Amino acid sequence: MKIILDRPICFFDLETTGPKVGKDRIVEIAILKVDIDKSESQKVWRINPEMEISYQATNVHGITDEMVKDEPNFKHYAKEIYEFVKGCDLAGFNSIKFDVPILVEELIRAELEFDFTKTRLIDSQVIYHKKEPRNLTAALKFYCDKDLENAHSAMDDTIATYEVFKAQLEKYDDLKPNIDFLSEFTKRNDNLDFAGKIRIDSDNDAIFAFGKYTGQKVVEVFKTDTGYYSWIMNGDFPEYTKKIFTQLKLSLLNSE
Repeated sequence: MKIILDRPICFFDLETTGPKVGKDRIVEIAILKVDIDKSESQKVWRINPEMEISYQATNVHGITDEMVKDEPNFKHYAKEIYEFVKGCDLAGFNSIKFDVPILVEELIRAELEFDFTKTRLIDSQVIYHKKEPRNLTAALKFYCDKDLENAHSAMDDTIATYEVFKAQLEKYDDLKPNIDFLSEFTKRNDNLDFAGKIRIDSDNDAIFAFGKYTGQKVVEVFKTDTGYYSWIMNGDFPEYTKKIFTQLKLSLLNSE
């Protein structure tokens, strides 16, 4: 590594119970410390978050509630973790927006005195996005070697998208030129609605993808919390999402 260090730098990554900084907790933290002489040391802590790990999070990192139920909590490890990174700069991937804020929240909950005011933060994701833009202009240049003259003009963007799509099919032999395959390939999540509030689990049942019932089956929640459906209907949710929830509610009533 050709970087010049004036103090150690810690590259780190968190696995958590979910994506919300103020709510979710750490279930695993891995740190790779690079010292000034470029020597390296690594540590990993598996942590009981003392809350349920969301279905979506487990799908990403593979850590279940059962796997961490006998592990110590974050407070148990807080001093050891902080001492390992103390006086170091911090680096990660999407760390400035996610990992660092989550870590700070956990240290506060652990009632540990810490100081990151002089800590320099480096985020490889920011470098990636700045050096390799992932927008339509960049895609047209990469795949078609063309410049997008009137970016954000609806028709010019549409034509550029079509040209990029055709070039992608030519470039990648493993992309099958049929719509079923391409639709499945580009699908981000198994959503029932377009807003991503309702997803399908491994049993092919509808589950919540938000709120206090994240990862739980919609029909089962509607059985036990009879007011939750009404709260959704009166809430600020897209109409199509409400329509799907209504269909699920009706299926419950019809089965009784």
